[in-house]
Amino acid sequence: MKILLLEDETMLRNSIKEYLEAIGHEIVSFISGRDAFEEIQDNNYDLLLLDINVPHINGMELFKRLSEIKNAPITIFISANLDIEDITMAYELGASDYLKKPFHLKELALKIDHIKKEQSTKEFVQVILSKHYRFSKETETLFYNNSVQHLTKKQLQIVTLLSYNLGIIVDFDKFRSYVWNHEPVDNATIRAEISRFRKTLKEDFIKNIKGIGYKIDKYFP
Repeated sequence: MKILLLEDETMLRNSIKEYLEAIGHEIVSFISGRDAFEEIQDNNYDLLLLDINVPHINGMELFKRLSEIKNAPITIFISANLDIEDITMAYELGASDYLKKPFHLKELALKIDHIKKEQSTKEFVQVILSKHYRFSKETETLFYNNSVQHLTKKQLQIVTLLSYNLGIIVDFDKFRSYVWNHEPVDNATIRAEISRFRKTLKEDFIKNIKGIGYKIDKYFP
């Protein structure tokens, strides 16, 4: 995995870097949160290892800023702080794990290995809809960045149907069948429901095919 490490303790940073490189990972390390943030904006990483208390921009703030502008990579926070509020905030922001210092490097490697295996499975069941939106087929959940988007039942059925037919036009009859359970609703009712849904989206990834139906185009980053 390509991993960005943010850690201002020199001995620990070097130890983590050497250990993870020895087991096959590519590591780019930083002391400053500001420098790390600039790097992540310009380059893609599979995983972030972020110490919370670092100079210029702390790890938590870095992750929060990153999540606002792009899909943040999988992130493990590392910290000597056991404040339950910090731990809670880390998970609320979308962190995958929180590792308390001091920790055994083998424990970190095991967590990374678990994440790697988990992601390999998820790649087959997640659909990228736009720059910031993705849909999990496994859980039938819409995400904006790493935040779950709460939908009405019909909105969820609409995005599910379109996600399973990515790049394909879904006509009104299919919406009637899947979303309205064969109820005799007219096309105008379907259009109105989808229009309301689109207005709630921060990125409109649903395309109207006039007179036929709707589709979501395949997204290529």
